[in-house]
Amino acid sequence: MTDTHLKALAASMPFAKTIGLELVLADREAVIGRVTVGEAHCTAGAIAHGGFLMTLADCVGAIGAFLSLPPEAKMTTTTESKTNLIAAAPVGSVLTATAAPVSVGRRLQVWQTRIETEAGKLVALTTQSQMNL
Repeated sequence: MTDTHLKALAASMPFAKTIGLELVLADREAVIGRVTVGEAHCTAGAIAHGGFLMTLADCVGAIGAFLSLPPEAKMTTTTESKTNLIAAAPVGSVLTATAAPVSVGRRLQVWQTRIETEAGKLVALTTQSQMNL
């Protein structure tokens, strides 16, 4: 996908824009997004809030699921999501979220997203189920 297509895809999700998601790559095999942790994304101690990290993971996983829809489906929706919060990400951190399919079926998809710092330190791991509609 071109930069223009990636920007349009991210812009199609208003909440992704709210968190500052920048798509780096998006296809059926992987979705990679990047964000910088801002003050508005933080909890006490100026570290990324868990809800912000879950939102980031949900956005990239949902984009992957959308791109992997079978021909008869029109959209996808998250039906379950579990996030393990592994390490803190202080304000100013640049995070990379990489979503990859675990299983892609006709009715249900499962995607896993790793959120890491620029140094490769794991911050969060999310597994989500997406229903094809």
